[in-house]
Amino acid sequence: MSTIRGARERARIEVTAAIKDEARRQLAAEGAAKLSLRAVARELGMVSSALYRYFPSRDDLLTALIVDAYDAIGEAAEAAHAKAAGQAAVHPARWMAVACDVRDWALAHPHEYALIYGSPVPGYTAPQATVGPASRVGQVFIGLVRDAHVAEGLAVPSLAAELRPEATRMTADLAADLPPAVVVSLVSAWAQLFGLISFELFGQFNRVVEAREQLFRQAVHELGRSVGLLDGRSAGAAGTRI
Repeated sequence: MSTIRGARERARIEVTAAIKDEARRQLAAEGAAKLSLRAVARELGMVSSALYRYFPSRDDLLTALIVDAYDAIGEAAEAAHAKAAGQAAVHPARWMAVACDVRDWALAHPHEYALIYGSPVPGYTAPQATVGPASRVGQVFIGLVRDAHVAEGLAVPSLAAELRPEATRMTADLAADLPPAVVVSLVSAWAQLFGLISFELFGQFNRVVEAREQLFRQAVHELGRSVGLLDGRSAGAAGTRI
C-alpha cells in the first residue's frame, strides 16, 4: 500500500510541476493577467476538471507561482550571503554579493520577477501564504546589517524628527535590535534596490544607461553606506558609529 501511495505522490508532484511549467510559459507569452487554467489544461492534454484537482482556481495557481518566485529569489540571496560569509568577506562585500545575485536572478528570470515585482494582476489579491516567502530577501539584508552592528558597529544615519514615530513603529515590526534610523534606511535601500532592477528589466534605462552593471554596483555600494555599513572610509559623514 505504501508503494502505491508513494507512486501516486510522485505522480502528483510531476503533474503539479508540469502545470507550473506550462503556466510560466504562458506568463512569458501572454502575461499574468491572461493566465488561464483552461489554456494550461489544453496545452498539457488534460481536461479542465482534472487540472482543478491540483489548482481549484486561477488565483490558486498564481499564488503557487508567486510563492515559487519569491522562494527562488530568496534562495539566491541566502546562498550569496552564505557564500560570502564563508569566505570571511567584510559586511559591505556581503551586501554587494547579495544584491548582485538578486539582480542576476531577476535578469535570468524576467517573467517571474515581473510577476512578483511588476504591475499587480487585475482581480488578484495575494493571500497570507505569500508573506513569508516575500520577506526572504529583506530578511537577508536585515540579518547582514544586524551582524555588522554586532561585529563592528554601524555609522548610524540621521533621522528627521517628523519620521521618528514611524521609524519606531517600523523598528518594532522589522528589527527591534537595530537603531530606528538604520531600519528606515534599510527600507529605503530595499525599495531603491528593486527600483534599480525594475528600471533595467522594464526598459526605463534604454537609451539612458549603457554600463548597467557598473551603475548597479555603484548604487548598491552607496546603499550599503546609507544603512551604516562601514567600509574603511570615514564614518563621520554618515552619522554616529555605535
